Amino acid sequence: MIVQKYLPNEYVEDIYKIDLEKLKEHGIKGIITDLDNTLIAWDQPYATEELKSWFEKVKSQGFQIVVVSNNNKERTGAFAEPLNLPFVHRAKKPFSQGYKRALQKMNLSQDEAVMVGDQLMTDIFGGNRVGLHTILVVPIVKTDGIWTRFNRMIERRLLKKMKKQGLLFWEEN
Repeated sequence: MIVQKYLPNEYVEDIYKIDLEKLKEHGIKGIITDLDNTLIAWDQPYATEELKSWFEKVKSQGFQIVVVSNNNKERTGAFAEPLNLPFVHRAKKPFSQGYKRALQKMNLSQDEAVMVGDQLMTDIFGGNRVGLHTILVVPIVKTDGIWTRFNRMIERRLLKKMKKQGLLFWEEN
């Protein structure tokens, strides 16, 4: 069924609700994460103090983190470099090369990493294609860049179809 290619393995309200202990129990050692509207608002350049604390917590529990974004090097680097986070820019999600580069940076297999993102069309579909465990988060803000607005329109249709088929186990706002 085509719609299942877009179905995340998990759904959480935000990154702070990710169960790190459960990930560890399943042998996860790395987190590949989208940037815009997953970690920070798409129009904000830098990490919040809360996000910086979360990164420290994640790292202290032994996880590696790589930021993977379709955005350019300037945008992605301006966010990731002050935090000493490796990143992949112009990842061309949902194609596989960005995810594979992230796995190489962590020296992990797809069974040892998760993909966290706010978009079904790029983050979840791409992560599923590569064989990653995928976690969908609610977008941080309701506004989006122009290309993302188009994706959101398709996402709403997919979510409606998933709900109709009994594939959703959460309530969409």
